[in-house]
Amino acid sequence: MATRITTLTDQVAQHLQDEIQRGVYEVGAKLPSGRELGRMFGVSQAVIREVTERLRSQGLIDSRQGSGCIVKSRIETRGFRVQGAFGDDHADLAHVFELRLDLESSAAALAAVRRTDADVAALASVLGRLEDNLYDLEAGVELDIAFHTAMAAATRNPHYLNLLNYLNRQLREAVHAARHNALTHAPLPERVQREHVAVYEAIRAGDPEAARAAVLEHLEAAAIHLELDLPQRKVLVAHRFEDSAAAPH
Repeated sequence: MATRITTLTDQVAQHLQDEIQRGVYEVGAKLPSGRELGRMFGVSQAVIREVTERLRSQGLIDSRQGSGCIVKSRIETRGFRVQGAFGDDHADLAHVFELRLDLESSAAALAAVRRTDADVAALASVLGRLEDNLYDLEAGVELDIAFHTAMAAATRNPHYLNLLNYLNRQLREAVHAARHNALTHAPLPERVQREHVAVYEAIRAGDPEAARAAVLEHLEAAAIHLELDLPQRKVLVAHRFEDSAAAPH
């Protein structure tokens, strides 16, 4: 059995969870700002974002843009959870990645029929910044996650947004690995960008099936680059293309 790596996110989240449960931060109290937490623990804002998302998913805090993090409960909610550090356990990563495939493709289709002008503008903004940071690994990871989060927001369903944001943050290591792989295998960065553009264009055009197909193509390619084993997935892909070819045009 592979030994799980304890990441900085694990360490900071556990520390804050312990302090909340001991009453250092009372229910209703506001946690220090993200910048303050980063200084306290000597970690980046990316780590702090992952920590607050984990604590929120555990039911310990409420986290809202612009209002900070408020302690909601001292008792952890025992619900759906994904381990953040997969280490060398490709089986676990493949299982969660497959879940992301199906959830995000459905979200993209829903986003295509519900998106507002503001949603389209948000996606375009992230896409532009991704274009400007194709060869910046850390910025690319954060913007990659931001693109998928903006897509989830366009569903106008807060549960899609919360779940997909949670999964993407938990899979940050996979996103990092995929983009690192792309940087070492030119012209993969440009191909990944074209895949994101295809998702954006389908959502902007209001075409749910094109949006679904574009996300599936993008994430299936990422799974291949990460060498993830998704048994029988190729059968589903083949059926999808057969159905597409048989459909009247």
